[in-house]
Amino acid sequence: MQRSKLALALSLGFLVLMSVRPLSAGEGLPRAQPDQVGLDAAGLERVGQLFREAVDQKQIAGAVVLVARHGKMAYLDAVGMRDVESGIAMTPDTIFRIASMTKPITSTAVMMLADQGRLDLSDPIARFLPEFKFMKVAVPKKKGDAVATSPGNAAADYELFDAYRPITIRDLLMHTSGLCYRFRNHPLVGRLYSEAKICDGLSPCDHSLAENVRRLARLPLVHQPGTAWEYGLNTDVLGRLVEVVSGQSLDAFFAERIFAPLKMTDSHFVLPEAKRKRLAALYEPGPGGKIARVGEGPTVKGELIYWANLPYAETKGYFSGGAGLVSTASDYARFLQMFLNGGELDGVRLLRPQTVAAMTCNQTEGLPLGIPVHGFGFGYGFGVTTQPSATTKDPAGTFAWGGIYYTDFWADPQHEVIGIMMTQVYPSGQLKLREEFHRLVNAAIRQP
Repeated sequence: MQRSKLALALSLGFLVLMSVRPLSAGEGLPRAQPDQVGLDAAGLERVGQLFREAVDQKQIAGAVVLVARHGKMAYLDAVGMRDVESGIAMTPDTIFRIASMTKPITSTAVMMLADQGRLDLSDPIARFLPEFKFMKVAVPKKKGDAVATSPGNAAADYELFDAYRPITIRDLLMHTSGLCYRFRNHPLVGRLYSEAKICDGLSPCDHSLAENVRRLARLPLVHQPGTAWEYGLNTDVLGRLVEVVSGQSLDAFFAERIFAPLKMTDSHFVLPEAKRKRLAALYEPGPGGKIARVGEGPTVKGELIYWANLPYAETKGYFSGGAGLVSTASDYARFLQMFLNGGELDGVRLLRPQTVAAMTCNQTEGLPLGIPVHGFGFGYGFGVTTQPSATTKDPAGTFAWGGIYYTDFWADPQHEVIGIMMTQVYPSGQLKLREEFHRLVNAAIRQP
């Protein structure tokens, strides 16, 4: 009898300890019921229904969807399949290629160094990367009195002019440097990027990040620095800046200075072999609008080339600050919560509150964005909603971005809400899951 009472007491004690134990690394944010943080549970269930219908219609293989408010995770759902062909179900800890969702993390690394006084945003990038000292700008030649509206990709169609001023670190953070991507429909510069074998973070690279940046600096810009917004390899250059200023590889800086403090244990440039089975398969629209598995080798979509196996390919010292990471929804939620907390999480501060405010407000006033889906403004690494959105219902001040394989996030400081969706399909222009996800979550917001 005494032994039974002792066993019962020990069991109850164990359950109490389990209920109050702190979250271990990799578990994401603390959890709460939706109504505890002012979210309508029935409204959030419609989010799950939205993604399950997309799986049933074979628009996507599967997804992980997360919603947090007031620093607590109120909704985390895994629907569909991580790997259709192998019959592996999607799970909350599935790892995804987050591609351009890498950019805000690299921008954070730069701003951490700025907070430490190691650099100033007004510094010319040539102060740290001298190869950018004498830049040229490719301008279409005039035909008569008019500028050619559709110049070809021949050098004879362009004139080269000296850059009016140096590219600054701020230009790179804002995508106003004049750098571009090969696949962004710039005929001459795109061809030159291709001929120089410039890597863009979507395919394996046979040279280092330092070499990639040197090659990039030899080629002309598509506009004068500071005069236009152009999505491009700016954040890859920022990644190299972090390496030069910190004396660490970008991989090491992220691991030691960002991922470890924030307990982002499943975020990597090169996915460890033990975690590869958790990587979601990559798909594309197939016949009849249904998804088809993407092969392991290069996939070519016009000027865009990407590899599904990039997360476990050899890097040779090339870590793409613009597109190279894999991560989980729970990891990324911790990163975003740090921003909503004004630069700190769980007692660890990465950024000053003033720095967070600068990164997440519109810095591109008067410059039209080529990708306005994440808001009509851009800060330092984030798209910014400058006025309430009619489609997503995101309020002004929301900051957001996404990845090419249909991953997406937003953080709403007004309501202290985070939304993250992770899928793996490209192209995705035919899908409206992102917009509906935002709309449904915003409709579920209640007063706590």
